Amino acid sequence: MPPVSPLAAGVDRRLFLSSLLGIAAVGLSGCAGASAAGNEAEATGGVLAPPAAEVPAGTSLKVASYQGVQQLQFKLAGLNDLPFTVSSWLNIGAGPDVINAFRAKSLDLANNAGIPPIQAHYQGYAAKIVAIGITRKPNYLFATKPGSGIEDVHGFKGKKLAFSQGQAQGVVLLRALKKAGLTHDDVKLVPLTSNQFLTALQAGQVDIAPLANQQVPAYLKQYGPKGAHTITTDVVDLLNLLWAPATVLADPAKAAAIAAYIPRWAKGQVWAYEHPDTWNEEFYVKTQNLTTAQAQSITALANKPLFRPSWDEAVKWEQETADLLAEGGFVKRFTVDSLFDRRFEGIAAKAVPAGYQR
Repeated sequence: MPPVSPLAAGVDRRLFLSSLLGIAAVGLSGCAGASAAGNEAEATGGVLAPPAAEVPAGTSLKVASYQGVQQLQFKLAGLNDLPFTVSSWLNIGAGPDVINAFRAKSLDLANNAGIPPIQAHYQGYAAKIVAIGITRKPNYLFATKPGSGIEDVHGFKGKKLAFSQGQAQGVVLLRALKKAGLTHDDVKLVPLTSNQFLTALQAGQVDIAPLANQQVPAYLKQYGPKGAHTITTDVVDLLNLLWAPATVLADPAKAAAIAAYIPRWAKGQVWAYEHPDTWNEEFYVKTQNLTTAQAQSITALANKPLFRPSWDEAVKWEQETADLLAEGGFVKRFTVDSLFDRRFEGIAAKAVPAGYQR
């Protein structure tokens, strides 16, 4: 990849966003919030009825399954009895890619962290959160480039940091900086998408990049001998969620199908957590080409799946995240309540044992 340039001091962060996501700046103007509200009203037609208990015959959904995780969990846990057709499972996970797929009407339901719905709102696209899992342990570690002497987050000052504003990694980085008493102006943010992080680290184009736990073993195996290491923090990306376009949720048949999908989504995660040896072998070893030891190191960091009956904690965290992005000038301030479709609140929690509800 060509050399990447850090975000220069004084550069308007809305232009930074448009360059990162390939969206015209005019679409990201100050009227984005109003545009989102208008699109939502047009898409939903007002207050929607609760999802039906039965899915109408002939209903289908296009569902994201990054690296085949959902399909494999459903298969291993015996959850393939979906009362609707999945017309396509899309290998798509990054927030910006999901938003683009929503816009293209090639995707109906996706699994992401908390930041993509905020980003979609800022872009004027109406989509809603329909299921929430809570994570209590960090899903990301800060990896250093080979030969780096950085030992903690305070050492990030003045360094080049891989930053994806529309993905979970971005908010984890901003939260870590804030906790260390640093701001985005104290560092050099390099606009990248998460699939570019490893290449940028390897090439020394960035000093630090937040990597998902499952990426770390392979990176350290190759570059640990050359001086690369990781920096652990207690910063969590709280939300693991399902979300869908407002137009999809306004379709009673598709809303019913999503309500039927949510319990299986929750149960699949519980199954993987309760069967780590099988999951390690079937997913990490067979599909990700990791060793058993590497797989075990990942599952040792795995979060216990939690699905709260109430979404209040999630809404509070999402508001804090939106406010943090607004402080940096990355989005305009707004109230996040509009991102949550409360018709689906509690469905995931009811599907799992009590020990997974708190």
